[in-house]
Amino acid sequence: MRILVVNPNTTASMTATIGACARAVAGPGVTVEAVNPATGPVSIESHHDDAMSVPGVLVELAAGEAAGADAYVIACFGDPGLLAARELVRGPVVGIAEAAMRTAAYLGRGFSVVTTMERTVGHTWDLARAYGLERQCRGVHATGIPVVELETDPEAYATVLGASRAALDTDGSEVIVLGCAGMADLCARLQRDLGVPVVDGVAAATLTARSLVELGLATSPRGEFAPLPHQAPMMGPAVSH
Repeated sequence: MRILVVNPNTTASMTATIGACARAVAGPGVTVEAVNPATGPVSIESHHDDAMSVPGVLVELAAGEAAGADAYVIACFGDPGLLAARELVRGPVVGIAEAAMRTAAYLGRGFSVVTTMERTVGHTWDLARAYGLERQCRGVHATGIPVVELETDPEAYATVLGASRAALDTDGSEVIVLGCAGMADLCARLQRDLGVPVVDGVAAATLTARSLVELGLATSPRGEFAPLPHQAPMMGPAVSH
């Protein structure tokens, strides 16, 4: 089985971290390839970034389809391009926000999302509503750490840990969801230090994608995500402005 994990931003070091976290849970017989677009936003922290990332995501998915990938993961917590991706490829496409929230809902009555910048909070709530998980989502908390600084800020772990503790206390929640793919490598340590389940969307999405393939399931060809009635011309790389 081959799973293509697409980091929608262009930061190669983050793609490497995401790929390592996906491979750590993928299991035997699964090949995980982690890629990012050649051009586009360095990080995704706004609606503009989100929109600018989608063409590059779709280019990578089209390439994965041509190469025979069985399933796909979109590794950004905004799930950019998720619905368009489900129209484009045959195998299942899993966004890390949807996978993380659905996984967290199995583990307690309520979860809190700990994310990066304050301006992403509203969109995270929009996703919780869209996925039917608004009741289970007790709160969304920003750490104020820019995405790319998760790799370089020596205080990043302490900040995320403190925000997670405050979220559990403030929201009365029982589970933490990490609201950024760049936090994936913090998950195990946070779970140990917090003593509650901590869900990383990269791992959750990778295992969800694997399970769907093993069950012989893919996006329905009927209705909204039916194959496109005419194939659009292949796009070139996304253009960065």
